[in-house]
Amino acid sequence: MTTTTTDPGRTDHGATDPGTRGRGATDPTGETMERKTAQASGTAQASGTARPTVPHVPDAERLRRWRMVLGADSAESTGRTLTGQDAAMDGALDALYGGGAGKRPGGRGSGGRSAGLGASAPSVARWLGDIRTYFPSSVVQVMQRDAIDRLGLAALLLEPEMLEAVEADVHLVGTLLSLNKAMPETTKETARAVVRKVVDDLEKRLESRTRATLTGALDRSARISRPRHRDIDWNRTIRANLKNYLPVPGAGGAPPTGTVVPERLIGYGRATRSAKKDIVLCIDQSGSMAASVVYASVFGAVLASMRTLSTRLVVFDTAVVDLTDQLDDPVDVLFGTQLGGGTDINRALAYCQSKITRPADTVVVLVSDLYEGGIRDEMLKRVAAMKASGVQFVTLLALSDEGAPAYDHEHAAALGALGAPAFACTPDLFPDVMAAAIEKRPLPVPDKETQQ
Repeated sequence: MTTTTTDPGRTDHGATDPGTRGRGATDPTGETMERKTAQASGTAQASGTARPTVPHVPDAERLRRWRMVLGADSAESTGRTLTGQDAAMDGALDALYGGGAGKRPGGRGSGGRSAGLGASAPSVARWLGDIRTYFPSSVVQVMQRDAIDRLGLAALLLEPEMLEAVEADVHLVGTLLSLNKAMPETTKETARAVVRKVVDDLEKRLESRTRATLTGALDRSARISRPRHRDIDWNRTIRANLKNYLPVPGAGGAPPTGTVVPERLIGYGRATRSAKKDIVLCIDQSGSMAASVVYASVFGAVLASMRTLSTRLVVFDTAVVDLTDQLDDPVDVLFGTQLGGGTDINRALAYCQSKITRPADTVVVLVSDLYEGGIRDEMLKRVAAMKASGVQFVTLLALSDEGAPAYDHEHAAALGALGAPAFACTPDLFPDVMAAAIEKRPLPVPDKETQQ
């Protein structure tokens, strides 16, 4: 059956709060909507603008949609009784977002219908199978996150049969990493397989563009003064030789022209066996940075595979751990992290600073929400010292698809004043940010509206 309603898997069951399913929708008959549509139509005609054609929806279908959106409490007001797949979808949604959603999926609510979450892993696994049947993957991932966050299902992820039933994504990997220390041996292999699947998918998505973007940036950053013809950077060569412009009189009454004599050629450098740039990824592994840790580990492995880059990966909370030796396998990197705990950015930067041997050819990327538990003034002094020595310093509040998280605005402003603006970065933007840092160009900082 084709479902034409707004996807019930979204938080339309409670757009602001999934637990308040349907709150604020007081007109299931659609009369208010039609009235507003009529008013908009009259305004459009008066102003001479064309009103887009809205397909007519039969009353019965409109009531069915409202019943799906509002949940079981609307059955009387809408006069609709769900059957077949609609009833199954509604039951899966009500188990998570309905009035009995303090329990585990698969249990029974006080009304005798399926609602809430049952106590056993098999019942949860059945619920996970149901939502994968009825909803697309992106919606399933949202519902899984809601179930873990709102209903305390994290402990059940320690059971192998549960891990085999879930839809793997970056957020699930973050949850598994936070449970790593409590995970029994019987579950660890299954957990690694889940994490491996997500990491492999991310590498396929991100590796090709990252390598192409950074290879070009490295070639352009390594300029040479005696290039071969194919390696000449003509734009920079012309700009460098404009002082050598010679006017040429036109022949036979033609207008005069001119030419630039290229006394000095500027060319791109090409790949060599030695590293051209040193990259230091300094990653905050506090619990709120889980998605950033996953993406940073994947990018770290990609960068480490490029022979023209020397890449170091450092993770920190109140302690500092150097995971550079494990960069050939991002899964090992991820299981070497320990999400949660405090934050000592100053201590982490002190370690990174001690590993810098070529400041002018080094890019340091700090990924953190900047809630500093260490010495704030010392942290800022270290950043200023690295900048003064020639290090390109990049501050990312997050490396994920979610935009800017909660972060310390005072520290972000202080870093911005030092020439290290702090901003959230999506995985798709990260190669461009790194390319700009390598070439010492202004960073492509997203505007504030984009990050919110």
